[in-house]
Amino acid sequence: LKLNKMLKRRSFITKSALASFAILLGRNIVYGQHLTEGIVPILLQNNNDPYSLKGKSKKLIVLNDKPINAETPPHLLDEDFTSNERFFVRNNGIPPEKVNPETWTLKIDGEGVKKERTFTLKELKTNFKHYEYALTLECGGNGRSEFNPPAKGNQWTTGAVGCAKWKGVRLKDVLELVGINKDALYIGYYGSDMHLTGDPSKTTISRGVPIAKALEEHSLIAFEMNGKDIPLHNGYPLRLVFGGYPASTSGKWLNKISVRNKVHDGAKMGGQSYRVPCNPVKPGTKVKDENMCIIEEMPVKSLITYPKTGAIIPLNKTLNIRGHAWVGEGNITDVAYSIDFGSTWTKCNLKPAINKYAWQRFSANIPFPKLGYYEVWVRATDNQNNRQPMVLPQWNPKGYLNNACHRIAILVE
Repeated sequence: LKLNKMLKRRSFITKSALASFAILLGRNIVYGQHLTEGIVPILLQNNNDPYSLKGKSKKLIVLNDKPINAETPPHLLDEDFTSNERFFVRNNGIPPEKVNPETWTLKIDGEGVKKERTFTLKELKTNFKHYEYALTLECGGNGRSEFNPPAKGNQWTTGAVGCAKWKGVRLKDVLELVGINKDALYIGYYGSDMHLTGDPSKTTISRGVPIAKALEEHSLIAFEMNGKDIPLHNGYPLRLVFGGYPASTSGKWLNKISVRNKVHDGAKMGGQSYRVPCNPVKPGTKVKDENMCIIEEMPVKSLITYPKTGAIIPLNKTLNIRGHAWVGEGNITDVAYSIDFGSTWTKCNLKPAINKYAWQRFSANIPFPKLGYYEVWVRATDNQNNRQPMVLPQWNPKGYLNNACHRIAILVE
């Protein structure tokens, strides 16, 4: 009944437009009658092959070189845990040129601590128990390229996400040793990256999280990534890692944490940065700063990592798909696929997370009824019954939190 109501609300593509798409593709669009108006087949989109963009390395697609920002093509995220060389890079400034781990220090200060204290990197590694967790990090602007009207910023497609094994010490252990006051409300971080202007008095980014998040079991001050030193562009030699929150809260090149008795007011904590309208707005609306709310938990999401979009298979062969699903809080309880543009859904096999905030692997074997063009869509649902939308979610001025269903093109010949 719910599906029928939903289908009635959808505006389906006209027969003439569908015929035009089929001519351009040179193939019949199977289940084309279910294609919603405004959705263009993947192989007809202007940017249908993001892997050929100028600046692409063998592993990452470089979106910007000052500061360096690069995403991972979906098919290179097929590993259970994202390797260091394939992990996306999101920088706001210029990484420190020279890093000496022997002299590196981390200062804990702020109105919310009982006494300021500074630790050397060696002291952190020696005086606290080490923990290792698989934690998913995703840029709040992942998927920004799909918003219309367009939003300013790096035009991420799907690859500003990764799940690595992070090792370090728990932030809560360090804060409890230093001592925090009852009025502690937030923590804010500072790093040693340089502002793009080269002005040492300017801070590139200084965000933070509520104190409850800082004191969680899985909130780490990390110094290893997948059993190795963290790469320079990912924060060597020390960084914060907060699973489930926008990756901008996981400060890199970490040299200071301030415990605040108010919401942290560092660079890119105010204005429109990493904020969405507190209430839904029409696309293109200018929203006042005071009507924008800070992003905390990331939404439910999934990604097909195998096969690569545009794969060709014979009619008598089933297609094996694989991918990952994740959510900011809780866990994924269901992942389903559709080959008829969202009209019907079939459950995938789903593995449990290795720990909280790790992504979960899904897979399925898909048969196709006849020759033609298909799209495989995937949709995840979490334990709070939050489900990915089939189309672009609520528009917002900065293009954050796009968790629309991922889809790939398949040709059956």
